[in-house]
Amino acid sequence: MILLIDADSLVFSSCYTTRSKYFTDINLAIAKFEEVFHSILNNIEETHIIAEYKVFNNAKGNFRKLITPVYKANRSYVERPPLLEEMHDYVTTQYNSINACGVETDDVVARYWYEISSVVGRESVMIVTLDKDYKQFPCLYYNYHHQHSKVIQISESEARYNFYEQMIAGDTADNVNYFSGKGVKFAQKYFADCDTDFQYRKKLFILFKKKYKSKAKEKYAECYNLLKLRTK
Repeated sequence: MILLIDADSLVFSSCYTTRSKYFTDINLAIAKFEEVFHSILNNIEETHIIAEYKVFNNAKGNFRKLITPVYKANRSYVERPPLLEEMHDYVTTQYNSINACGVETDDVVARYWYEISSVVGRESVMIVTLDKDYKQFPCLYYNYHHQHSKVIQISESEARYNFYEQMIAGDTADNVNYFSGKGVKFAQKYFADCDTDFQYRKKLFILFKKKYKSKAKEKYAECYNLLKLRTK
């Protein structure tokens, strides 16, 4: 099994000793990262043989912020822990981690997943993350949060639905919300008779047309490009 580990959240959380207090000693932050990182590997090894893992973090210059200034604007108030950059540097050096400019770490992972799974098959590569955005892919997915911590296999139909559901329900973490008041339950009912991309797109565009009138195409494209992870 090849693991693709999105380490951004892990790096960030490793800077904190509690939810509201951060480390000032880099060695303590490193120790926390290493403890959690290796516990993740150990948990996965209980059910899967790990042949290789690749670590991803610290992508810079997200193009989505050029699409709309409100993208992730809700995070502007979040204080950056003082050791964050040092921790990113540590992970980059220690694990030879992969990053890029102009996209998010999610996009870099998505591209590697697409390329590797095309060669070795989806059954041989797993995305390890806290981020639900990867559920738009038919992949093996491991959420390492202690309340989940299990491998799930996302089918093509589930992946397709997950993405279009998100276009309606939005993404609170990234400040993407084109249909305020419409959430998961609405999407489940609204898409109940959809199976193909064409059917999802047709029904979704009706919803955009109803709300945004002459700007429906613009808003649809904007929402799509904010939420769709890049595989190429």
